Amino acid sequence: MKLAIVAPVWVPVPPPGYGGIELVASLETETLVARGHDVTLFANGESRTSARLVATFPTAPDPSLMGDVWYESLHAMTVQMCSERFDLIHDHSGVVGAALGASRPVVPTVHTLHGRWTPIAERFYPLIAGRVHLVAISEHQRRAFPSIPYAGVVHNGIDVGRYTYVEQKDGYLVYIGRAAPDKDPARAIDLARAAGLPIRMVVRRARMTNKPDEPDEIEYWNREIVPRLGPDVEIFDRVSPEQKVELLAHATAMVFPINWPEPFGLVMVEAMACGTPVVTCPVGAAPEIVVHGVTGFVRPDDAGMVDGIRRIVAGEIDPAACRARVEEHFSAPVMTEGYERIFERVLAP
Repeated sequence: MKLAIVAPVWVPVPPPGYGGIELVASLETETLVARGHDVTLFANGESRTSARLVATFPTAPDPSLMGDVWYESLHAMTVQMCSERFDLIHDHSGVVGAALGASRPVVPTVHTLHGRWTPIAERFYPLIAGRVHLVAISEHQRRAFPSIPYAGVVHNGIDVGRYTYVEQKDGYLVYIGRAAPDKDPARAIDLARAAGLPIRMVVRRARMTNKPDEPDEIEYWNREIVPRLGPDVEIFDRVSPEQKVELLAHATAMVFPINWPEPFGLVMVEAMACGTPVVTCPVGAAPEIVVHGVTGFVRPDDAGMVDGIRRIVAGEIDPAACRARVEEHFSAPVMTEGYERIFERVLAP
């Protein structure tokens, strides 16, 4: 197939640090090329790929402009103006690309739903659902808004080989996420202390990233995190992908006390790939990712989560089962094969 893969324009593909959508787009692109497809990646000029690269901008736009409709529209129009070259467009870039694909259906557009359902999203997607082929990234996401047709569900994947498997752990917990109430790193600290273990945290807040300042996250950091800091809490700033893997691989468990219905949660997959069990809440897609009692524990309250941590410390979860779960369900080949099946159905006469 002649395929166009459209990544968001704001971060290089693959991302040098944080960037879940860009990572997914990169892995899909590289796997499709390896499987013999003719692939063009639309991204910014700092991207690296074995596919043909079309760079809307030579470098990543200034982060302070993130979300600017002019940049996103130019990126999406660049794709549409040469769309006749392709059999199919797979759009990861957001609503502008989806809207243009629906209004100018020269070739089919498959659009992956990476975001949460909001009232405005629930008004927008029914308008284009018959013109663009929508893919959910979890069964939870599809069930949350079942009134539109879906081309399918494809879980996000990772390059499992990049994640070091470590069986003997170093006796600490790990948390990776934003400094925000919906991710609740403050609760992660409380859970670690209740379980009697130190915690190492990669807490993405505005001042630690290249994103523009987000006052709510800074206020949450100062109000909830700073008073909880102590010798048992180690904060990491701007970790490289290699440092992140090192932290995940040697942790006894990942604590992921999420407070919102996240449609996926790639960091849980990354932890399990390293043989690190996950303790999380039955919210969003978490129960699809973590198998309770096999690759971690899915518990609704603090007492249950602390009990899960203690059971992991006692050796109740096999690290090899965590790794196997990712290889079987969340690898880049598994993800890409899921998209290939959707592409074939969309293109079938």
